[in-house]
Amino acid sequence: MKNNVFLVALLAVVMASCNQPHETTHDEQEEPKLQFTAYSSNYELFAEADPFVKGKISNVLSHFTNLPDFSAVDSGSITLHLIIAGNRVSQTLVKPTRRGIYSFDIQPEIPGKGTLEYHITTDKGDIMLAVPDIMVYATEVEADEAAEKIQTPKTNTSVFSKEQSWKIDFATHNPTREPFGQVIKTTAQIQSAQGDEILVTAKANGIISFEGNNIIEGKSVASGQTLFSISGKGFADNNTSVRFAESRNNFEKAKADYARAKELAKDRIVSEKELLQTKNQYENAKIIFDNLNINFGASGQRVSSPMSGFIKQLFGKNGQYVEAGQPVLMVSQNKSLLLHADIQQRYATVLGAVSTANIRTLNDQKTHTLEELNGKVLSYGRSANSDNYMLPMNIQIDNIGGFVPGGFVELYLKTITNSEALTLPNPALIEEQGNFYVFVQVTPELFEKREIKIGATDGIKTEIVGGISERDRIVTKGAILVKLAQSSGTLDAHSGHVH
Repeated sequence: MKNNVFLVALLAVVMASCNQPHETTHDEQEEPKLQFTAYSSNYELFAEADPFVKGKISNVLSHFTNLPDFSAVDSGSITLHLIIAGNRVSQTLVKPTRRGIYSFDIQPEIPGKGTLEYHITTDKGDIMLAVPDIMVYATEVEADEAAEKIQTPKTNTSVFSKEQSWKIDFATHNPTREPFGQVIKTTAQIQSAQGDEILVTAKANGIISFEGNNIIEGKSVASGQTLFSISGKGFADNNTSVRFAESRNNFEKAKADYARAKELAKDRIVSEKELLQTKNQYENAKIIFDNLNINFGASGQRVSSPMSGFIKQLFGKNGQYVEAGQPVLMVSQNKSLLLHADIQQRYATVLGAVSTANIRTLNDQKTHTLEELNGKVLSYGRSANSDNYMLPMNIQIDNIGGFVPGGFVELYLKTITNSEALTLPNPALIEEQGNFYVFVQVTPELFEKREIKIGATDGIKTEIVGGISERDRIVTKGAILVKLAQSSGTLDAHSGHVH
């Protein structure tokens, strides 16, 4: 409901900003106009012109739109040529008459069929747009009669001026014919990938003491940073502090005994056998002490982070007793994620043909391709078990889309296919009571609402089964505002134009 209110308000602002006071007489409103459209890779041209008559000035109101972003052309020099049998009439405008609009006045010199050529010079370079089959008539009567015969169908249509479309996120495109195989829609749980998180466990029995007060869930940690210590101080049995002190004393004694034995061995007071035994005792004591010295101190066992990341989960508290091998906390990098989905058995024969997928997040309704997330299909189940009769599928992705482990996403699994289908981006589709419609461009300012039949969707594009063809140009962005313009009632097709 809130979204609808917002869209209505936005449409009202756009319409109000475009509509300018324009007093016209009945004759002006009824005066026939010629309309033509042309496209290049950089520009869309939509022009309205007075019928061309020999010796009479005709206004050619030309709207220029940048492609592919469909913004208004706001600078650049444009020359319009009317060419008939080698005769050329031209006019150059060094800047727009109004943002996006160039208003030319052309006076044909001879009648006949010719061509309109627009030579555009902007920072994009020099580009030419041509409109063929332009008729110049000998008399006004002939011109008006011919113009009246050119009727633009307006049944079930909506007017949306170029000035309005320039102010919103708007686009039109032809449907695409492309490979479009079977799509399996399911839900997947977001999990941390193997190797992306490590469980930090206690290596001795004792009492946990976290380092400082900032060891909390979500806190960033560096590799090698001390996280906590485990102390057995005060314990009658298995006291790590006592073990550390004992190992240090044994090491120091063994070290001194070995040093003395080496000196005595020089004078053959100590036998070779006794020297070797002393050396062995020293090396064993050193190994035990070095091992404890690395991980233990006077306060007990020191435990460091095995990698950089953040603390995903704490399993213990300050002062809690833990045993060796008991989990204390989880460190995660949250860089690689695993999407785990359970697939119905009826898709078992096509799971091997799944080549890619689209992922739609539920929190922000954004859809990502597997390629955008550097993802890959890791595995799929070949059999079910008694606990779960579904077939598992696992997909690995990089966490560059704001995914939260533990949450869920919608998954559109796409299979390899040799068949092609007509497709449209999902924002082009308007749903009303279970039926789907699109707005087909009649002119760049007039759009016909047309019902279509749809097939499968991959979350980004939808297969179109019927209702349109590859030749139709469809509103792919801003369709909802075109619909609201239709619902708001009739609009002046020339609102905001400069005549």
